[in-house]
Amino acid sequence: MKMVAASKMRVAQAATEVSRGLARPLLRILGDTPDADVEKNLTVAITTDKGLCGGINSAVTKYSRAASKAAAGTAEGKVMEYVVVGEKGKSQLQRTDAASIAATVADVAKVRTTFGVASAVAEILLKTEYDAARIVFNRFVSAIAFKPTVATVLSPAALERAAAEGGSLDAYEIEGPDRAELLQDLAEFGLAATLYNCLLENSCSEQAARMSAMESSTKNASEILAALTLKYNRSRQSAITTELIEIISGAAALEG
Repeated sequence: MKMVAASKMRVAQAATEVSRGLARPLLRILGDTPDADVEKNLTVAITTDKGLCGGINSAVTKYSRAASKAAAGTAEGKVMEYVVVGEKGKSQLQRTDAASIAATVADVAKVRTTFGVASAVAEILLKTEYDAARIVFNRFVSAIAFKPTVATVLSPAALERAAAEGGSLDAYEIEGPDRAELLQDLAEFGLAATLYNCLLENSCSEQAARMSAMESSTKNASEILAALTLKYNRSRQSAITTELIEIISGAAALEG
């Protein structure tokens, strides 16, 4: 499993580096405002469908709860919902926030992660009619390190309000016949591009975590096997010694 995870990680790492080139320009244009104060808040937890990959899913669910709580603040009347990608995150969030889960997406890892797959997930998110979507995922750093991260994507209306309040959008010249339609397209493309990068980052982190988990499991199993072998040999030697003593004692008694 370690060798398979290493092979998958190399492929995912190459795709992740390419996806960063798509997400970073949009991040500079649209901005990243995790503290956006909006009415309809959506937290998207990117987790895995399979286990044996350490604690990366627990970290995502923990950060998702914290992000949702921070977005709620002390104001009343805000809508707080979850969309969970991956079976492991679903089982963990259902224990405490089952009523707040608006949708779940499973078996994403069974197919190759493409922009089309990310767009399909984005369609599910758009149906929730959010004002701000906070995507929680594990950002790949290296084969032994990954960092829980939150990427925020605003709706077109929220983007307009953020620009009016001095956001980064108005720093660029935008040409188009209809600003509202342009913001709609830009927001939807930004959501799909961000999801594409987040899915690949988390997939790469999953394989790296599985490599470490399988290496630790192999080491622990070897240590247990060595300890049990030593215990077995000692027990076997003790039994042989006891039998020899009995035979010698019996022989000496017969001679006597």
